[in-house]
Amino acid sequence: MHFSIPDTEEFVDEGGNAYVGYNIHINGLFHCTVRYKQLHNLHEQLSKDLDISLPIFPPKKFFPLTINQQEERRLALEKYVQSIGQNVAINNSEILNGFLLNAQQETVGGLSKNETLDIFLMNGSKISLNVSTGEHSGQILKALCKHVKLMDKYHSHFALFIIMQEDNGNIRILRKLQDFESPYITYKNIRSMDTKVVLKKSYWDTAYDIELLNDPIALNLLYIQTAAEIRGGWIPVSRELQQHLENSQKSGNKEEYLNVARTLKYYGYIQFAPCFCDYPQHGSRVLLAIGRNELNLRILSSEEEHEVAFKVSRMRCWRITTMQNGMEHCEDNECSLELSFEYLVARNELQWITIASEQAILMSVCLQAMIDELLQKCVVGSKTQTLPQKSWTYVMRDGQSRITMGSPSRERANNEHSTKAGPIIKKLANKLSAVRLRKSSDSPTVARRIQETHTMDLDVMENNAFRMIGDDDL
Repeated sequence: MHFSIPDTEEFVDEGGNAYVGYNIHINGLFHCTVRYKQLHNLHEQLSKDLDISLPIFPPKKFFPLTINQQEERRLALEKYVQSIGQNVAINNSEILNGFLLNAQQETVGGLSKNETLDIFLMNGSKISLNVSTGEHSGQILKALCKHVKLMDKYHSHFALFIIMQEDNGNIRILRKLQDFESPYITYKNIRSMDTKVVLKKSYWDTAYDIELLNDPIALNLLYIQTAAEIRGGWIPVSRELQQHLENSQKSGNKEEYLNVARTLKYYGYIQFAPCFCDYPQHGSRVLLAIGRNELNLRILSSEEEHEVAFKVSRMRCWRITTMQNGMEHCEDNECSLELSFEYLVARNELQWITIASEQAILMSVCLQAMIDELLQKCVVGSKTQTLPQKSWTYVMRDGQSRITMGSPSRERANNEHSTKAGPIIKKLANKLSAVRLRKSSDSPTVARRIQETHTMDLDVMENNAFRMIGDDDL
């Protein structure tokens, strides 16, 4: 998860006492407003529940904070949430996900209520569900899968996404909805008439297709998505294969259609809007796609279009940087983002490559999901098991507390190799990446950068799959 606390708000409680609310953004979107004591309570509960080292929480102060001290606390809290956001064990904990879900709900007004949420398939078909604003994405996904009669064992292969339809008809993915958020609230927070919640597959290894093709419901969902991506130009098709695909559609042979589509270059990739990169040279205009364990660039700036692929297993780490035009904090449409990754280009040679794009956070989320999927395969023969419920306390802004039970649907890996795999997973979970906040005016130009631009590293993601590569992989 990519956390930031770009600004704060002042509130007055029922007793007339003023307090500061910290506006938390997750993966580039405003999520909730919380108080210091709420975050402190979260830290205490994580410390008790998880057998891992946590970053130091900013200490309490016994006297009212000055303006400078308030800013120092904001930065310290931002650094703290960024640190825990890069730890897989914390991200998967019931406590963090439950805290964020409750905080989001409290921010928009408190108690859960029933609403209608329209969810679309990629062909435009609409399914209207009666949902609670307190239900997280996993719960609504389960209800949707039940509605379309998808077998339970295939639920984890799909997820809910928010997409935007652009004026030129192209589709842009804004975010994948996670268990820490209410799809209804998140969707309403975006406040755009051109956005939809859609059901899409949610895995990177196309080998998973083989099992899904044997189920008629899963087969149909894959077919709908693939046909939409080919129509939208995400998956380029030669004239000869286009004819073959059209014949398969006319005959109603969806499995044959998918088997042909799976051979195409960009099948299984997520496509991003045109952006700029400093590779192969500064200011290169590129089309970027992520899939099949690589980040693919199609260079548009040269006379003849060509492409280059960067394997995710050779990325040592990456970071998201906010580029600001002399502003202290970034507001909507007043900053641009950069994704920079350190890549093993040759034996013992690492090179930083930077991409300037408003979709940089989504790119980072995709890279992390791909790495997580690769690491999961290291645990051979893994199966899932439902964790027992744990009670935990959510402290509301007014100081009142309520006990909330953890979700019984959360699962963990469980297999005959768990004794061997456990220390590995724990080691990876404890390997917190360095988080740096900096401002400078000497960053290299990527594309159309305004002079005297300031930069701020939101977070640095270390690639734990990097340990698996060696010189023979080059």
